[in-house]
Amino acid sequence: MVYKFRVILDAEDDVFRDIAILEEDSLEDFHNSIVNAFGFDGNDIASFYTCDDQWNQDEEISLFDTGDIPGEQKIMSDYQLSELLNEDQTKIIYVYDFLNMWTFLIELAAIEETEVGADYPTVLFSHGQMPAEAPEKEFSDSSADFDYDEDDYDEDDLDMLDGGDNFEDFGFDENWN
Repeated sequence: MVYKFRVILDAEDDVFRDIAILEEDSLEDFHNSIVNAFGFDGNDIASFYTCDDQWNQDEEISLFDTGDIPGEQKIMSDYQLSELLNEDQTKIIYVYDFLNMWTFLIELAAIEETEVGADYPTVLFSHGQMPAEAPEKEFSDSSADFDYDEDDYDEDDLDMLDGGDNFEDFGFDENWN
């Protein structure tokens, strides 16, 4: 079977590529297809993120093992596309180059039979030009998640030495060095 994806750059302008790739290909193969389709040099790290239908990011699947114990963390080459994506789970997020944060929203558009004589992976359709720089990301202010009342704020509450300069209360000497 062939998976047909729409890979959309998370930006104001419409920039996307439609990619066809075999369902048994790995996430690493898909990563390489995206890198080629968007004209990246492939020298930067990247990750896929599983997500829900509202694009809320979940599990990270990185290109390289970044865990403390080598081999313990599963990486892109360990997953076939069909293990993560199907008719019920159609969305995944891809981030390339963590310094610039090129972010792509990817959706599985169709699962079809392979075409005789066709080479996969392949770019089926290309729309829009890649910007010279990655689009700026706006991170939301989550202060609404905290019960913060400015009237209750007392700067003296933040002073760890409040109540004198007695370091014995902390279990170490003032002149420890």
